Amino acid sequence: MKGIVQQYLATWNATGDERAALISEYWSPEATYTDPLAEASGHEGIAAIVDGVQAQFPGFVFTEVGEADAHHRQVRFRWGLGPEGAEPLVIGFDVLVLDESGRIQDVHGFLDKVPA
Repeated sequence: MKGIVQQYLATWNATGDERAALISEYWSPEATYTDPLAEASGHEGIAAIVDGVQAQFPGFVFTEVGEADAHHRQVRFRWGLGPEGAEPLVIGFDVLVLDESGRIQDVHGFLDKVPA
């Protein structure tokens, strides 16, 4: 399940056709995403959330912080968002729930560190 975390973070870092391909391959068409600031569903809704974050934090990248923990069809992990190679300015914690085919079905996100 480590691979799905990498594909999830790649989705947040990608743009255009690359991101569309990642969403199509690794996200269920009925996927839902919920965090304290946003809620979306479906491929178009997920892409719109990613667009919004990229517009708010131009040039920042998502990276995994620590190790992922998984069981059954769910995986939890911490991530950071910040300038490439620098200390993350935002740190969060997500739980991915996968569908029967191993694609992302639901994302439950939490924010642990947010800039003032």
